[in-house]
Amino acid sequence: MQADIVIRALGALAQEHRLAAFRLLVQAGAEGIPAGVLAERIGVPPSSMSFHLAQLAHAGLVTQRRESRSIIYSADYAAMSGLMAYLTENCCGGVPCEDAAACLPATNRETV
Repeated sequence: MQADIVIRALGALAQEHRLAAFRLLVQAGAEGIPAGVLAERIGVPPSSMSFHLAQLAHAGLVTQRRESRSIIYSADYAAMSGLMAYLTENCCGGVPCEDAAACLPATNRETV
């Protein structure tokens, strides 16, 4: 993944409502969520949600499809995986982690 793509993706996620929308889309799976429902759940006006979703789409983090009169948004899992791979490619000095828990924050290690 190229640095400019990573910067665009991280920039898109560096905003409260866009981050919340992306997290909801990740949870929703391939089925996705209509833009109006996202706006409702996050508590922003539909016009603001459209702006935020356009930013996420421009960053390549979401896809959209039309179903009847609704536009359904979904997380682009390949883009998300690519971003995560870019951010963690040098984890453990570039050597595959033997213990997956070693890469988790200290507060999450007990649950693995």
